[in-house]
Amino acid sequence: MTGQRTDRCPPTVDWVDGAVVLLDQTALPEAERYVRCGDWPRVARAIADLEVRGAPAIGVAAAYGLALAAEQSTAESVDDLLADFEEAAAALVATRPTAVNLAWAVEEVRSAALVPGGSPDDVRRAIADCARRLAAEDLATCRAIGDAGAPLLAGVDEVITHCNAGALATAGYGTALGVVRSAHSDNPGLHVWADETRPVLQGARLTAFELGRDGIACTVIADGAAASVLSEGRVGAAIVGADRIAANGDVANKIGTYGLAVSARHHGVPFYVAAPLSTIDPATPDGSAIVIEQRPAEEVAAYRGSAITPPGAGVHNPAFDVTPADLVDAIVTEVGVLRAPYGPAIAAALGG
Repeated sequence: MTGQRTDRCPPTVDWVDGAVVLLDQTALPEAERYVRCGDWPRVARAIADLEVRGAPAIGVAAAYGLALAAEQSTAESVDDLLADFEEAAAALVATRPTAVNLAWAVEEVRSAALVPGGSPDDVRRAIADCARRLAAEDLATCRAIGDAGAPLLAGVDEVITHCNAGALATAGYGTALGVVRSAHSDNPGLHVWADETRPVLQGARLTAFELGRDGIACTVIADGAAASVLSEGRVGAAIVGADRIAANGDVANKIGTYGLAVSARHHGVPFYVAAPLSTIDPATPDGSAIVIEQRPAEEVAAYRGSAITPPGAGVHNPAFDVTPADLVDAIVTEVGVLRAPYGPAIAAALGG
């Protein structure tokens, strides 16, 4: 992977010998195995099946998938090559509709593919170069987010998080856990409470895995225990990632985030969101306009092949919820910490 990693997690997304290689996050923590994607449909399936997940990581994976599509296209003209590109782009974007980084990364690669007067090989090189650039930039962005957010945790000994917004969700280092990593370098006693994050347990399986790799103290709790832990008065901050942030600061993140934010506000615990600017969608005015992905019922009704609900029981399985901006105390980005009112702060951060 391009760039220097400072966490101890295995690489999440890589380009190796003409293929996209992904750490299979459905297998963690029992096994560290890799999926070799030899074509873009396999990348799309990996994104849909959560073999690779986390908004920044799936953006990078999609960019590499488009590089595969261009490399393997037999088109002899630029127009035909771009037609093959658009077929792959549409399919990749459709895999996860809520995470805006996916569509953002595809748009970045699409812009790079427009090489004035270029040959098909020029376009292929431009697409591959863009994918590598996005991977390197994501790693640098996460480190900047970590360093920008660390002062928010100064004097805090215990934090709580939901889902996984770490190295495994990005090209490395992480967003919310990037802030934790940077703060931990100043306070080695920092302790993380990790919501298990039903139904696929990203907190229990992934957050605990990578924090353990980095020697950061972590305690996994059931999602339903978060309010009780907050009530004890020891937690000094809650910090999560995001899959899409609306122009007004409403935040879409893993289902259960909204409940954590409500509990944090009730108990006087600041609630922070850490995400790159690419997660902010200025075209989405507020959270009501965010499309919430509905995941398969089997994720709730069964766990690793064993049924946990009776036959015929209904299942509602939204992958995300929306936390209103007025519950968010700060949004940490690579350009600094944004505070309410978020509309103007976001517009200024995006250069508007």
